[in-house]
Amino acid sequence: MVRGAGKMPSQRQLRVAEEVRHILAKIIQRGELHDPELADVAVTVSEVRISRDLKNATAFVTPLGSGEVDTLVKAMARAASFIRQRVSQELNLRYVPAISFEADRSYDSADRISALLKSSA
Repeated sequence: MVRGAGKMPSQRQLRVAEEVRHILAKIIQRGELHDPELADVAVTVSEVRISRDLKNATAFVTPLGSGEVDTLVKAMARAASFIRQRVSQELNLRYVPAISFEADRSYDSADRISALLKSSA
């Protein structure tokens, strides 16, 4: 059995992940990302998951309203090094996690469940 497999995140992981989420939201809100594909897109950072050693983080993003999620993820990935540098300025940790971005599909799942519930009623 792999040690640590299936364990819940520690309080420290949760705190750091939430702090990274807040910093990402501030960076996006202030318009610090100058990618043309992010120009008129409101971005929601719904969750950040961080590894046990705090060296890798995955941010789940989705465009608010209209927008192509795959294009958003690619644009965020292009800005990852800039974002990591900005996070390092605001986060007081020995090592700043490498941040990768993934599409948050939970809203799509919630819509499908809602539609199924409405159709069965």
